[in-house]
Amino acid sequence: MDTAVREWLLSYLGRSTDVADLNARYARLGTGRAVAIEVVRERLAELLASPGSVAVTGVVSINVSANIAAYERQLAELLSGEPPAPDDPDVPDDEDPNNSFDVMYLTERPRR
Repeated sequence: MDTAVREWLLSYLGRSTDVADLNARYARLGTGRAVAIEVVRERLAELLASPGSVAVTGVVSINVSANIAAYERQLAELLSGEPPAPDDPDVPDDEDPNNSFDVMYLTERPRR
């Protein structure tokens, strides 16, 4: 894993993420995006396995539903290809739907 991919992963997953773990995952999976998806899925699974909220009346109340929603949004972004990772393959111009032109022919309708 090069420096750009490592910095992208740390900026996306947080600076407290273990770099040795990221290196091992990158060697196994091959792309930074796949590593980020796997880490976010694991974090989401851990939250889903724990209680969604805990309340002790008059003392403390903890609710992790906002964290679950945030991880789900983050995972959806990664699966859609955003934000672009430094090692993502380039999309050729002819395959990008935003850079294509189509021809439309206008023909006169016959009058009744």
